Amino acid sequence: MREVKCRAGFGLEGDRFYGYRPDYKGQITFFFAEVFSELCAAFHAPSLSAAVLRRNVLIAGTDLGALIGSTFTISGVKFEGTGEARPCHWMNHAVAPGAEDWLKGRGGLRARILGDGVLSLGPTALELAGEISQPSQPAGFVGKRTVELRLESGV
Repeated sequence: MREVKCRAGFGLEGDRFYGYRPDYKGQITFFFAEVFSELCAAFHAPSLSAAVLRRNVLIAGTDLGALIGSTFTISGVKFEGTGEARPCHWMNHAVAPGAEDWLKGRGGLRARILGDGVLSLGPTALELAGEISQPSQPAGFVGKRTVELRLESGV
């Protein structure tokens, strides 16, 4: 998949949760690309598809946990970070036994879509509406940073 259409209040066109219910907190889910690589290594699964994690977008270059409670834009599409995308028992079946526990605290980000737009593969801008702390930048950051998007189908 090269791009995905985001619809405010509905979710991602073609996603299983599209239009699920008003104000749904998981209209889109983001997962750390770096954690996905670590997961594949830890469970000796180099050919694992990220689609089995049931997250919509892999993102590299930012701390997703720091976006909880924040308003941000990616590629001009506005989002609100609503909470952690907690792993469930499905991870033990889709990845390997023990994956659910391994992923606790690293399950990704659930968000509401606040503006229509398109997310495409590759480097793009992540803009924050306010300052948040980032472990790699003790003073936090506000404004823009470049992140890398990978889109998964079949979620």
